[in-house]
Amino acid sequence: MEYCEFINGLEVLATYSEESIEEIYVPLLKKLAEIHNKKGNRVIAMIAAPPGAGKSTLASFLEFLSKDVIPEKTVKALGMDGFHKRQEYLLSHATIIDGERVPLVDIKGAPITFDLEKLRSSIEEVAKGGVCGWPVYDRVSHNPIENRIKVDTDIVIIEGNYLLLDTKGWRDLSSYADYTISIIAGEEQLRKRLIARKRAASGFAMDKVIKFVDFSDMANVWLCLGNTKPADIELVLRDDDQYTLLKREGG
Repeated sequence: MEYCEFINGLEVLATYSEESIEEIYVPLLKKLAEIHNKKGNRVIAMIAAPPGAGKSTLASFLEFLSKDVIPEKTVKALGMDGFHKRQEYLLSHATIIDGERVPLVDIKGAPITFDLEKLRSSIEEVAKGGVCGWPVYDRVSHNPIENRIKVDTDIVIIEGNYLLLDTKGWRDLSSYADYTISIIAGEEQLRKRLIARKRAASGFAMDKVIKFVDFSDMANVWLCLGNTKPADIELVLRDDDQYTLLKREGG
């Protein structure tokens, strides 16, 4: 099935095989509906994956697919990119890497460039089950747009790089999740996808794009691949851009 959507201000095209839909996504959505029936309150699912693994598009696709698979439930996909610190802050603040002062804007996407406490507070508010707002990140303006999404659904699917990160401060976020999904992929595969995405989003010359990806994005890739907590199910991104179910719940 071909799927087209605007994600963070950019048009994204993806194809999901009928096999993956029937074997992975339909059972996943039915599982979330089952959890909601048992819980009787809003269900939070979290998708964690390295940069470039397609998690934002997958979460959006699951929202789309849910209308046919579990029409009795309402589903909303949310991303953690709306919790980037604002561009002006990243331009005016820096950190130290290998003894060198590095502006935060040069490593945008690293954990330090997110407002973790605001993210935690917002997830906690979503978990309460009431109506609330959620920000989105716009790749054109390079800033979050506050309360762009109205959260009022039975099931919420939150996606982000660091939702299952096993480091101080971040590791507690998954305690709000009723169900977790992680995605893994090869380093070089992710690098190629990140270069293509950065090139499309920025319009920068290829040498500048590659420099940013290799210095900033790949550090985040290695962090995610090496420090992600176990999830209820784990998916692998294949070379054909389809997902394979590596770990089943209880497996």
